Amino acid sequence: MAKTKVAVIQMACEPSVDANLAKAVARVREAAEAGAKLICLPELFRAQYFCQREDHALFDVAESIPGPSTAALSEVVREHKIVVVASLFERRAPGLYHNTAAILDHTSDKPDNIMAIYRKMHIPDDPLYYEKFYFTPGDLGFSSQRTSAGPIGTLVCWDQWYPEGARLTALRGAETLFFPTAIGWHPSEKEEFGERQYDAWQTIQRAHAIANGVWVCAVNRVGHEQGDVEINGELLKGPEGAGLEFWGGSFIADPFGRIIAKASHDKEEILYAELDSKEVEITRQHWPFLRDRRIDAYEGITKRFLD
Repeated sequence: MAKTKVAVIQMACEPSVDANLAKAVARVREAAEAGAKLICLPELFRAQYFCQREDHALFDVAESIPGPSTAALSEVVREHKIVVVASLFERRAPGLYHNTAAILDHTSDKPDNIMAIYRKMHIPDDPLYYEKFYFTPGDLGFSSQRTSAGPIGTLVCWDQWYPEGARLTALRGAETLFFPTAIGWHPSEKEEFGERQYDAWQTIQRAHAIANGVWVCAVNRVGHEQGDVEINGELLKGPEGAGLEFWGGSFIADPFGRIIAKASHDKEEILYAELDSKEVEITRQHWPFLRDRRIDAYEGITKRFLD
């Protein structure tokens, strides 16, 4: 049984991919110096959210893993003996790209201290969220990593709406689920739908905590973005229009779904919490959902729909 200080970094992204990486490294170092041993960055933190349009030039944002981002972060990982979850646009091969989270652990002897990677499984295609143009669905499945800071699992943004992903990750041993995210409001919809959209986002993830008896850490970006991206000194402008207002609101929930830390909707913040592994054990003893699962009766869950 152990307690671990966790930090989730809610940050705003500017057009320069280099500036965003430098900021992320600085925020990770700040969190580590504050005592955090397990740190998560938001989804695709190196750039403004470029999936607001379909543009082949934006594939130049992608990088290999290991690559420039993991190299920069691994210096802090080794220096402070920490674990970092970093969401990246992965160039796997020519014409093959993924939305990938790299889990860096100071105990790993692999290049850039990469313990494992997780490739986003569920890829959305909605107005201003045209991810299917850029990302191939993940092919590594759902997984758990026994890091030096405890057993964790990572899912990415759109994955957070699917109870199957959270369940399978928990069944593989994860006691803390991280959800690096880039989600926001269409400004024209915010007044009418904004509150209920955020509430749904928070509620579904709290439900994952309750149903699986795990800690949940959801980390979002913040700020208004047009999707402008500067690569190698060239500025690629985002689409004209209202853009997206990322709603922040990052939070950490305990294994019974209670919010123990929550960020604002409009400011950059580092959110801290102390996670006690014994809370997973105690919660599952009193609410034994895993014990009472009817594993003999779930055959239909692998079907698209039961006619």
